[in-house]
Amino acid sequence: MLKQFFILCSGADTDILNDCSIGEQNKYAGIGATVFFTAVMATIAASYALFTVFDNLYASILFGLIWGLLIFNLDRYIVSTIKKRDHVLNEILQATPRLILALIIAIVISKPLELKIFEKEINQVLLEQKNDLTLANQNQIAEQFNPKIAELENEISGLQSQIETKETEVNALYDTYISEAEGTAGSKLLGKGPVYKEKRDKHDAGLTDLQQLKTDNKVKIEAIEAQIANLQGDYAANVETSQPIIDNFDGLMARITALGELPWLPSFFIFLLFLAIETSPIIAKLLAPKGEFDYRLQDQETAIETWTMQKVAERKLLLTTDNAINNKVYNDIADEEDAINYKRKLARTLMQNQADAFLKQQKGIL
Repeated sequence: MLKQFFILCSGADTDILNDCSIGEQNKYAGIGATVFFTAVMATIAASYALFTVFDNLYASILFGLIWGLLIFNLDRYIVSTIKKRDHVLNEILQATPRLILALIIAIVISKPLELKIFEKEINQVLLEQKNDLTLANQNQIAEQFNPKIAELENEISGLQSQIETKETEVNALYDTYISEAEGTAGSKLLGKGPVYKEKRDKHDAGLTDLQQLKTDNKVKIEAIEAQIANLQGDYAANVETSQPIIDNFDGLMARITALGELPWLPSFFIFLLFLAIETSPIIAKLLAPKGEFDYRLQDQETAIETWTMQKVAERKLLLTTDNAINNKVYNDIADEEDAINYKRKLARTLMQNQADAFLKQQKGIL
């Protein structure tokens, strides 16, 4: 049962192969098994690749089965159409397009499985890329908000600088009137005289202005700090909104790119493995000597070809003979008096009918 299934997978003519030896049947069963398991590997690889794209198990399995059946049909067709010839060079030339197609199929099959085999290493590369993208994204978004935040912070610094300047001025006035009262500066008179009172009033007025400035600037600073808080909130919201896009940066193309960052030698050996699997049915047919099945198939094909060519030749000969006979018959009849007189009579009747028809037409016109 299993042997017959693998023979069916090989694309061999079962009517011919059933009459061959057991060894010949086993050879084609082995070729069919290679075709079948190649299709199985293609199904697994395609299902995994599609799962990384659609993130849906059932859809991935469905399309993976369709892809596997497509690969199975292609491989079966490739193997079944390679015919054993008497010259090895002719066989190689015949198999060259099939080998190129097998190379393409091997690349398509091996790449998804490479992604699965090196999944941990690829995840590490993707993590590093995501971190770089996160930092780059934060810097790009910050470039939209930092200039405005810096401008507002400079305004706060200016307002605070005004307060500090006013405080310095008031402190200086305080030192002045205290020194005047102590007699260490100004009029050098100890006590609270008119000069002291004037300087004290000036200080008190400056202190009042300082308190008012602090009150006014506090309101302004709070308003500016509210604007900064809003800008920082917008910045955080933009980062939070864009971060899921970076977190989902693990699709098929991203994984293939990350795979390219890894050492190439392991991937290359995996590709060679699948190339060997994919081309093994073709190589087996090329290397195998011409067997009983090939001779029986050639006998059947050449029998049909010979019979077809024979029928075509017979039809050509029949046509040539029939034309020669007709020419001879007509040449013999052309010399007979009865045939000439009969032809003359028919021609006379035809000419009379034509004359009558022309006369009738002319009368109708008149």
